[in-house]
Amino acid sequence: MRNLDETDMEILSLLAEDARRSFSSIGEKVGLSGPAVSDRVTRLQEAGIVEGFTVDVNREYLRAGVPMFVQFDNAPEVVDTLRDRLAGADGVEHVFVTAEGKVWFYGRAEGANVRRWVESLLDDVPTTAYTVTLVDEAEWTPSLDGTEFAVTCVECGNTVDSEGESARIDDTVYHFCCPSCRSRFEERYQRLAEEA
Repeated sequence: MRNLDETDMEILSLLAEDARRSFSSIGEKVGLSGPAVSDRVTRLQEAGIVEGFTVDVNREYLRAGVPMFVQFDNAPEVVDTLRDRLAGADGVEHVFVTAEGKVWFYGRAEGANVRRWVESLLDDVPTTAYTVTLVDEAEWTPSLDGTEFAVTCVECGNTVDSEGESARIDDTVYHFCCPSCRSRFEERYQRLAEEA
């Protein structure tokens, strides 16, 4: 497993700005051919660094309800329940869990039904109070500044550096920090496959 270089970071930044940007136009900016950029993006996907490409919709052209930010003053034991419920709820776009264990979300609802909508999300969830803040403008600016990517070893959880290895097993790419971790993983994988 090779470390990400500056070119990989540039490619990721360009894709974060516009995921529909062609590989040839990215190549012009980073000094590579379109196929070379395609190969790098494929490797980033296989490594799990790029998980998908999204669309950023300009909601001014849609009748999508009132944008709002909701903060729950929930007990720690309901974090998972709230997160799961919000992740599948209509109108909820982003779910956050704070370091203190509070669940917040950004979403859109009909202006006349905000309280009823939020309370329907809490149905059967023992939570306390919540606050709703109407949002006038929202801007999402993806940035990779100040970040470093650290792929972890699937066997032991250590960081995989340039000495690490990658292996494709049954169409899935796995990363290992050392040959012994790879060997242990492959032996266990083979044993489980034989037992299945």
